[in-house]
Amino acid sequence: MMTIDDYLNLPEGERVELIDGVFYDMAAPIPIHQKIASLINTVFENFVKTNKGSCVPFIAPSDVQLDCDNKTVVQPDLFVVCDRNKITKKRIVGAPDLVIEILSESNWYTDIFIKRQKYKNAGVREYWIVMPDKLRIQVYCFEKSDEPTEYTFTDKIPISIWGGKCVVDFADIYTDISFML
Repeated sequence: MMTIDDYLNLPEGERVELIDGVFYDMAAPIPIHQKIASLINTVFENFVKTNKGSCVPFIAPSDVQLDCDNKTVVQPDLFVVCDRNKITKKRIVGAPDLVIEILSESNWYTDIFIKRQKYKNAGVREYWIVMPDKLRIQVYCFEKSDEPTEYTFTDKIPISIWGGKCVVDFADIYTDISFML
């Protein structure tokens, strides 16, 4: 079983996540993946700044020591931490409030099955799975249900952790990324 020490001793630039003591390889994200992440992050940053919020949005790669143990370190595509005590100089320690994973061919199984359950069990309140190839988004509000709400790239999606006051307009995102599909 691998630990955070093994993770920290990997050669620089090696992209893996450590989940329950097992390394999962990560390919470099493709351009559409990064563009979607950037557009969503801009919405979050603007919302927090406009509302003088205390939550902090992050974009990959940033380490999250999810279970506060030594056998799980993930790098969500986007995440929001509202408890600033979880933010250390080297990594986030504990569950973010919101996590968004953008699927690609290399990571879809891990994001849909393994990480979804890990995030739920660790205390993530809201989890989004963005599927660019299918133009769909699954939103899990774990505090309310284990079942996702399905959206498309024509929908406006309210952010549950902010009481729906922040909305991501996927029609706008689609306009910006459609040439890459």
